Amino acid sequence: MRTLIVASLGLAGCLDALAPDVGPLAVPDQQTCNSDSDGAVVVSFSGQVAPLLQDRCERCHQPGGEGVRDSGLDLTSYDALRAGGTRSVGTIVVVGEPCASVLYQKLGEAPPFGARMPRSEQALSTTDQLLFHDWIAEGALED
Repeated sequence: MRTLIVASLGLAGCLDALAPDVGPLAVPDQQTCNSDSDGAVVVSFSGQVAPLLQDRCERCHQPGGEGVRDSGLDLTSYDALRAGGTRSVGTIVVVGEPCASVLYQKLGEAPPFGARMPRSEQALSTTDQLLFHDWIAEGALED
């Protein structure tokens, strides 16, 4: 029935725009968007980011996992993360620019393309998303 209604309204080509996990392409204020939320606190890759990646992302984004098959993105190490995916729409980590970084974009409720990550699981908390944001804003360093 839905197909019939969509076809009769001439909206068949617009179905992708209606997907619930895809948001509009937003152009945020880059200075505000890319600012570290607390310059006095340094985010540690090994102490904070890597454990979160391991807990929430590596099940799919490890060699042989669905995420690596689909995107080519391996998140099992700093070097693999920084190498990026083979089929990514943009740069996984743009140093100093979390809002231009696919890694950060895909964590939000409505990423500008594709599905929110982690797919088929509860979204990362605002605190965890901010951790990725600030790590990238601080230079995405390995410590």
